[in-house]
Amino acid sequence: MKFLRYGEIGAEKPGVLDSEGRVRDLSGVVPDLVGAVLADLPEVDPETLPLVEGTPRLGAPVGQVGKYMCIGLNYSDHAAEAGMDLPKEPILFMKATSAIVGPNDPVVLPRGSVRSDWEVELGVVIGKPAKYVTEAEALDHVAGYCIANDVSERAFQTERGGQWTKGKSCDSFGPLGPWLVTPDEVGDPQDLALSLDLNGARMQTGSTQAMVFSVAEIISYLSQMMTLHPGDVIATGTPPGVGMGMKPPVYLKDGDVMELEVQGLGRQRQEVKADS
Repeated sequence: MKFLRYGEIGAEKPGVLDSEGRVRDLSGVVPDLVGAVLADLPEVDPETLPLVEGTPRLGAPVGQVGKYMCIGLNYSDHAAEAGMDLPKEPILFMKATSAIVGPNDPVVLPRGSVRSDWEVELGVVIGKPAKYVTEAEALDHVAGYCIANDVSERAFQTERGGQWTKGKSCDSFGPLGPWLVTPDEVGDPQDLALSLDLNGARMQTGSTQAMVFSVAEIISYLSQMMTLHPGDVIATGTPPGVGMGMKPPVYLKDGDVMELEVQGLGRQRQEVKADS
């Protein structure tokens, strides 16, 4: 199934997508797509649920995210693009949950931004608590998958000291969605195509086949160090074609439009705006 959250910012309601791509209201079944609900997502016939009229704003498909974890340099072709060696273990950094926005909300460049960049990624949402799980068990702890755009201010990330988190956590730098797609619909998470267009021109094309560490490996690895809780999000890395890898580099500017797609997970579209 394709679960979603719709409505104004801060007042999103749970929903599902029906067979015709229309939003159906799920709030009479569950209060929201958060926490323990993700461990046992309802099995319902969308056609029996109230139809939501019009084209409501879509929020992030999971609420109350506790941890937003990101894996760096996890595509062999992206590591080559960046001129960096493949990591021996997953590179982990955190993204502030306050960066999370809906899939079609504007991306706002922070004051002082000179090198903001795009990164289409496969997002993984944890459904059941995971602690010390094996790779064989890992995917049983997944509630679903979604598109993630790991927007990154490279100057903040690499030139201002400390951790990458500075460049990853600006407000609106975490678009998620449009849907939370259940594992049975996604199939093999290591065989999904990803792409990102900027102003109609293809920038990123890739496949999760090129991941250095698979989704199962990542979940198992992280669970050895911390408990993964329902609603935690993992962005699993990006394929080549990011702005900093181009010659000369290309970075986001006011008025740009990003369009992202991951096979079976829908599309995102974000207009870029400068923070006034």
